[in-house]
Amino acid sequence: MKDKLKGALIAAGVIAALAAGGAAVAGATGGGSEDQGDRGADKAITGTALDRASQAALKSTGGGKVTETEAGDEESYYEVEVTKADGSQVDVQLDKAFNVVGSEVDHEDGD
Repeated sequence: MKDKLKGALIAAGVIAALAAGGAAVAGATGGGSEDQGDRGADKAITGTALDRASQAALKSTGGGKVTETEAGDEESYYEVEVTKADGSQVDVQLDKAFNVVGSEVDHEDGD
């Protein structure tokens, strides 16, 4: 009986270790850091990259409030949405070095 219990515990430990290892590999290969865009996923910009992207976007728009960010946007490395005092929203596209590569007024109605 003890041998069966010991075998079951060892098997459970091996399964847990494999699952943890798989998660680590998935994170290492699929996840982006704050300085890397995570292409194909809606992932907010974080850390120092958020500070730099926000500063560049606000300079480009002449002010406003950062209301949304995305790393690995389909159009650029970073995208920062800025809401201006008049309520309009501007999507600012940035490259990896936080240089503005484009911007456009965001029309919520799809126009």
